[in-house]
Amino acid sequence: MDRPKPIPLVFWKSLSGHEPVREWLNELPREDQRTIGRDIAKVQFGWPIGLPVCRPMGKGLWEVRSSLPSHREARVMVGFHDGMLIALSAFIKKTQTTPAGELALARQRLKEVTS
Repeated sequence: MDRPKPIPLVFWKSLSGHEPVREWLNELPREDQRTIGRDIAKVQFGWPIGLPVCRPMGKGLWEVRSSLPSHREARVMVGFHDGMLIALSAFIKKTQTTPAGELALARQRLKEVTS
């Protein structure tokens, strides 16, 4: 039986070569990294996928939702371009709502990639 091919994941890269999402992930405890990695893999292999793992945020932006072993909630904002999943921003949730600054940042980065 053929296995589904995952949607490739790339990290948004700044002009100076920084990959903020990769750098953020590398600073997290190993177990948190694994949880987020598994949730991103669910999106890569299972697209289209909905709640509780992935939620549309409008204008081509999606939120990958992870409940971490450290009892925190992490979010990775992603978009699609040229058949790839692009990790645009990531953060630990501190409130019920997604911070406007994080949404604006992810949208700006997505716009850079797609224009």
